[in-house]
Amino acid sequence: MDLQGIDLNLLVAFENPAHRWTLDALAGRAGMSRSVFAQQFREKVGETAIAYLTRWRMMLASERLATTESPLAQIARSLGYENEDAFNTAFKRLMGCSPRRYALQSKLEVAEPETLSAG
Repeated sequence: MDLQGIDLNLLVAFENPAHRWTLDALAGRAGMSRSVFAQQFREKVGETAIAYLTRWRMMLASERLATTESPLAQIARSLGYENEDAFNTAFKRLMGCSPRRYALQSKLEVAEPETLSAG
């Protein structure tokens, strides 16, 4: 089984997380049919291509929420979401809390050690 096309697709998707990736587009780039690509991707990675990309985007989002002051709408667009509601729904489903709550908790966790050492 030749998985080079799948490896290449992962690299391309990583370089452009804002692109609206579909299974058809990824399969086409790999030169495979949609069904063959989906099956081989799942066998190699352990989850569907779209689930993998969504999880990866949420990891990027969590990093940006924790380390920047970027507005949610900007983060959402930078990761391929056309609106903040869709981003909020996906983030909450995968991360277990809203993006705003995650950002606040992340910033509080960073601030706590400084507060403790200053006292």
